[in-house]
Amino acid sequence: MKLSLNDPRWGPDKDGNKQAQEGKKPGEGPPDLDQLWRDFNQRLNGLFGNKNRNNGGGGNGGGGGGGELKGAGITVGAVAAIAVLVWLASGAFIVQEGQKGIVTTFGRYSHETPAGFNWRWPYPFQANETVNVSQVRTVEVGYRTNVRNKQAAESLMLTDDENIIDIQFAVQYRLSDPKAWLYNNRDAEDTVRQVAETSIREIVGKSKMDFVLYEGREKVAYETQQLMQQILDRYASGAMVTNVTMQAVQPPEQVQAAFDDAVKAGQDRERQKNEGQAYANDIIPKARGYAFRLLQEAEAYRSMVTENASGNADRFKSVLVEYQKAPGVTRDRMYLDTMQQIFANTSKVMVDSKAGSNLLYLPLDKLIAQVAAAEATRSNTTAPPPAAVLLPPPENTMSTTDPRRARESSRDRESR
Repeated sequence: MKLSLNDPRWGPDKDGNKQAQEGKKPGEGPPDLDQLWRDFNQRLNGLFGNKNRNNGGGGNGGGGGGGELKGAGITVGAVAAIAVLVWLASGAFIVQEGQKGIVTTFGRYSHETPAGFNWRWPYPFQANETVNVSQVRTVEVGYRTNVRNKQAAESLMLTDDENIIDIQFAVQYRLSDPKAWLYNNRDAEDTVRQVAETSIREIVGKSKMDFVLYEGREKVAYETQQLMQQILDRYASGAMVTNVTMQAVQPPEQVQAAFDDAVKAGQDRERQKNEGQAYANDIIPKARGYAFRLLQEAEAYRSMVTENASGNADRFKSVLVEYQKAPGVTRDRMYLDTMQQIFANTSKVMVDSKAGSNLLYLPLDKLIAQVAAAEATRSNTTAPPPAAVLLPPPENTMSTTDPRRARESSRDRESR
């Protein structure tokens, strides 16, 4: 049956009776609500397979009323079933990869759910909340978004040597326990920021200013990370600190110029120290090498003198043994060896005593020339022994050898 609000049969006539004729114009009266309700029930019954056998003609008796009540009950049940299904379906939720679902029953923690499709009891029994545990979160201390946007209340700190320093750093962390992150602390992210500020103030307060500014940056960051993790574990915050990055470490802006001058002076001092150290590294090894060489030469000279003395002593002992066996022969041999050594290193003048001449000629010019040549070649070559010069004998020299004189000479050698 097709219902239309413009149907002329809707509504009663002026006398209060229903319009039965078809000749009336549309829109002359309000629609019949009872008829609308019956038509709606018939449609629902036809939809669910329970058609009303009533002809819709306003029959009298309780049969028609009972059918209408029965159809209305079936309709309410169907609507209620649909509502229950929709209510149960509202408990389904999806957890993305890298997240965890937290289910609460009447506001109290119940259990965690893994990634994927999950279901819980709908409101008001249970509720769910998803927490991203794979995301790396960042907390900025001393600045916001940009290092130029400073937060002086967070960045200014006092060092152990009572100097003020400006530090800006960032803390990266992940969630290790979603339940603790949601329920153990009221404002978890602000708690991490306050813990970071507290930790670095403690570390900086135990360090010198130069250490924090220069060589100790990495150590300060590492110690801050360790201290933060200890505090967060005591708070049971469910956060795990992964990295602490120093963005800017500098003195306050009010004393930046004076501090730059002090830094330049320190750099000049270090440069001069390095130059002095380089000079020391250059001169000290040379001095040590020279001293070592002198020690080695002295040791060699000592060994040479000692060995020569030992050798001379041994030679003297051997000569003594031979002298005890044959004194005369040994004396002559020693005399000849000594004269040989002397004559080998001196210029010699040979005089012929047989000529009997009293005039002796000494070749001084040749001797001087030989001495000069020897001095010129002394450093490079060994000069040959000077040649013997034959001089004419003196005129009054005896032509023959006196035997008595020879014997006296031999006695003199033996006495010596």
